[in-house]
This record gives sequence, C-alpha cells and structure tokens, in this order.
Amino acid sequence: MTGVILSSLIFLLTLYLIFSEKLNRTIASIAGAVLMVGVGLIFGFYSESQALATVDFNTIGLLLGMMIIVSILEPTGFFQYLAVLVGKRSKGNPVLLLVLLGTITTVVSMFLDNVTTVVLIAPVTILICEIVGLNPQPYLMGEAILSDTGGVATLIGDPPNILIGSASGLSFVDFLTHSLPIVIVVWLVALLLLRILFRKDLAKTPTNLDALAELNPKNALNDRKTAIKVICVVGFAIVAFLLEEVLGIRPALVALGAAAITLVWVRPPIQETLKRIQWDVLLFFAALFVLIGGLQAAGVMQDLAGLIAQAKDLPPVLLGLILLWTVAILSAFIDNVPVTIALIPVIQGLGTAGIPVAPLWWALVFGAGFGGNGTIIGSTANIVVASLSEKTHMPITPKIWNKRGLPVMLATCFMASILYVVFFAFFN
Repeated sequence: MTGVILSSLIFLLTLYLIFSEKLNRTIASIAGAVLMVGVGLIFGFYSESQALATVDFNTIGLLLGMMIIVSILEPTGFFQYLAVLVGKRSKGNPVLLLVLLGTITTVVSMFLDNVTTVVLIAPVTILICEIVGLNPQPYLMGEAILSDTGGVATLIGDPPNILIGSASGLSFVDFLTHSLPIVIVVWLVALLLLRILFRKDLAKTPTNLDALAELNPKNALNDRKTAIKVICVVGFAIVAFLLEEVLGIRPALVALGAAAITLVWVRPPIQETLKRIQWDVLLFFAALFVLIGGLQAAGVMQDLAGLIAQAKDLPPVLLGLILLWTVAILSAFIDNVPVTIALIPVIQGLGTAGIPVAPLWWALVFGAGFGGNGTIIGSTANIVVASLSEKTHMPITPKIWNKRGLPVMLATCFMASILYVVFFAFFN
C-alpha cells in the first residue's frame, strides 16, 4: 500500500511540474524518474533493472530514426520550398491559402514529426502573410490543428500512435485501414470549421499581391540533390513499413535502417546532424516509461485496471466512447504523451481481465490525437505556433485559441465518436 501511495504522489508531482511549466518537461520527467527508482529501492517495490526493462526501445528507436532523417532533410530547405510554392499557387486567395498550407502541413505530418513540420513551415507562413497583408492567426492555428489531426492517420505520424502501435502490435497497415479513413472525414470537418470561425479574417483582400508573385520557391531549396535523396529514402521506408508484417520486422528497425541509409548516402556533417536531433524528447519518453513502470511495479495500474474492469457489463462501444472522451479532455490540458503512456498498461490490464481491448486501442488513438487541439498547451505543435506568432502584430493568445481551437476539438471528437460507433465492428 505504501508503494501505491508514494508512486502515485511522485507521478502526480511530476505531471504538475510539467503542466505548470515550473520546470522544463524533460528535466521534470527525469527528476521524477530518478525519484521513482530511489523511492522504489528504499521501499522495495522498484529496482534499476525493472526501470530499464520498462523503457520501450522500439518506440525510442522509431523516433530516433525518423529524427535523423528529418535532421538531414531540414537544412535542404525542402519544407520552406513547399510553403513558398503553395503560397504562390494560392495567388493570394486567403481561403485557398489556408487549404493549401493546411494540406501540405497535414501530408508532411503523416510521415514526419509534426512539431518539426510546423517549426519549419510556420515562419514561412508568417512571412507570406506579412508580404500580402493577411492576419497570420488562421494559417498558424490551421497548420497546428490540421498537423495534429493528420498525424493520427499513420503509425509514425504522432508520438502517441508510435507508443500505442508498439504496445498493441498494431502495424502501419492497420493505421492506414482503420485510422486514415476516419482522419480524412475529421480533417474535412476541422478545415470547414476553421473556415467558418475565421470567416472575417479570410474575407479580407490581400494588399500586396505583386510581392507574392515575385517569390521564387527554388530560392528556398538550398540543396536539391540532398532533398531528392532523402525523399527517396522516406519512400523506401514507407514501403518497408507497409511490408513490416510480411518481412517480420519491427518499425524501429525500418526507421533506423532508413536513417542509416540516409547517413551513408548523403554523408552530412555528423556533428551538425546530431545537434538537430531532439534528444530532450527521447529522454522525456524514456523517463516517462520509467515513471509508469514504477506505478506498475507498485500495483497502481493493476488497481486502476481492476476498477475500470468493473464496468465490463457496459456495452463495449460505450466503454470505448468513455475512454475516447476522457483521453481527449485530459489531452487538452496535459500533453497527450504522458496520458497515452499512463493508459497503455491500464488497457493491457483490461485485456488480461478478459475485456476485448482492440476497440479501446483505437479510442485511445483518436482521443489522444484530436484532444490536443482543445487548448494552446494541448500539444507541442500548438505551443510552437503560438510562440512564433508572438513575433507578429497579432499573437495567438490562450483566449484566442480557446475561442477557435476548442470548438474544432469538440467537433472533431464528436465526428470521430460517430464514426467510431458506426464502424465499431470493424475496430473490434
């Protein structure tokens, strides 16, 4: 009982430090993990070997492999090239610009890290808006929201998907057949609602179309040869992901293999490449695994799973909807990664108790993916675009995000719930 109380307090304290931003989230998670192991050793419910065994190296390897690929592609200017290209194609039409920038961001985010995508595309978006005299808020918020939404479509599009896929055994193809169709419909709902919510801003006529016409996408592409090589490797990786069940390999091996091919083929300055990798994110994930491992070792997750198992008499579809909305609401106020890592062992425990968990994995996918759009702190991509908007004359504040982002989150979760119910047999 002592282990249950102490491990729960450590986990809640760590979440508080992360949520309140009193400490950097990586520092807070590492401190929490060290404290969890230390307390576990003292009270005999957790050890160093147990902590090491809790780290999901399939997830860490997959993230590391994709980060290496992105770190090589980033300096080529490929993302900026895409942003400038769609800016010119829009010809200054505000609505078309929203659709094109949102689409490009979404598609890229399905295969590469969505935070990196918005970090690279958002500054160019701000530049285009300043040139033609448009309010950047609709475009920046649209990129973050549609990026988060699109990331739900694939195994590698969003960190929670990677975690869920590794824990449940869901493959890249499973996400394409089960998640992608839902995301397409939800994405259209999100785009339509953004169009309605920002109708006044999108109705304004650009003031400087001549300057937009003078932009040359080719000037943004610094290294065309390298960009082509990396895109070819990404294509190879996608094919390998599609064949992972046939080949009998794990997603981490595909990602790390693709990263190795890219490094050998491109031969980038290795020190510069390593500097661009988000090591803090990898440490954050590893520390969270150790924290949740401590909760499991103390019996917290088993108790929670047993508590939820009492609802086994509920219709399975209702249990799935409850999970979807619970996760969505939590993800709006807490980063969806710790929420996902915390709930994975709970769902596994429900499976052990005899409850069919296949639909619950998908409820977790949709809740974590769409719920983060609800607030400005709901996802890292939201925080990034809000920070970048502070450099403009129209910064995105929490009040503005709540007024625009929260309705989108509620609408997308509602649509996902309808589709979840309609196609429940397929998810099962």
